Amino acid sequence: MKKTIRIATLLSLVALPAMAQVASEHPGATSSAGMPQLDFGNPWTIAQVVWMLIIFGALYYVMARYALPQVEGVLAARRARIEGDLETAQAAKQRADAAMAEHQAATARARAEAQAAINAATQKAQAEAATRAEALNAKLAAQIAAAETQIATARDNAMGALRQVATDTADALVTRLIGQGDSAGVAAAVDRELAARGQA
Repeated sequence: MKKTIRIATLLSLVALPAMAQVASEHPGATSSAGMPQLDFGNPWTIAQVVWMLIIFGALYYVMARYALPQVEGVLAARRARIEGDLETAQAAKQRADAAMAEHQAATARARAEAQAAINAATQKAQAEAATRAEALNAKLAAQIAAAETQIATARDNAMGALRQVATDTADALVTRLIGQGDSAGVAAAVDRELAARGQA
């Protein structure tokens, strides 16, 4: 921007003498054309041009010395702030990505630990259930064996009592029918009959 202002100033300074020379060579050209702003034969026009150049030079000096450096400083500060904000945003994004990755890893670890705990609890419950089932089966088997033993004992006792009752009854009938008893023969006959029926 400074370079553009300098070029415009130099062009104005170079063009001014040429315009003055043209006006002096053709004094009636500008007045006949109806443009008093270009009538360089008029001393007021020359004075206006000179003051314009002085004011323009002073304005250029003020702009180049004070205003433009401040504008450039503001632009530089803005550019630095934007770059700093971009760097901060990039760092925040990296931290957020790292936190997300850590969160996902922690979630995966917690899920794996929970699954392992569930599997361990399931296996433990199955083992305990199997142990209780085996103990219950053993207890039931013992109770069944004891019951079968009791049943066999009761059956044997009943069969013994039945044999005695049958022997006594048969002996009494034989004695009543033939007048004399044969206890040994009656007992043998009862044993044969019970053996034939499978109840001996």
